[in-house]
Amino acid sequence: MAARAIQRGVRQSARKMRLVIDLIRGRGVNDAYAALKFSKKRAAKQIEKVLRSAVANAEQDAQRENAAFDVDRLYVAYAVVNEGTTLKRFTAAALGRATPIRKRTSMVEIRVAPRKES
Repeated sequence: MAARAIQRGVRQSARKMRLVIDLIRGRGVNDAYAALKFSKKRAAKQIEKVLRSAVANAEQDAQRENAAFDVDRLYVAYAVVNEGTTLKRFTAAALGRATPIRKRTSMVEIRVAPRKES
């Protein structure tokens, strides 16, 4: 009953988003929500959206299979931020030159799975 969610084209650099995604990797879903809610980083809001989507996808899978579903048993099994396409722009510089501006984007992927009971 593992589920995943992907968001592409997030207008923030992957390097900055990885600081936030490292906070939730391996945590329970409820702990991850709390960590994201109180994080001061801008990336936390986007990552929370992806996490909520992954949990909703897990719930949909459980309904499709007529399986029991408990949000409290879910944890973040896999969370990664990769670089997306870079928007290339130019700005004016001294002596009539142009200097490049790279507007970086990211791709966020989160997978949630139920914890194994032992």
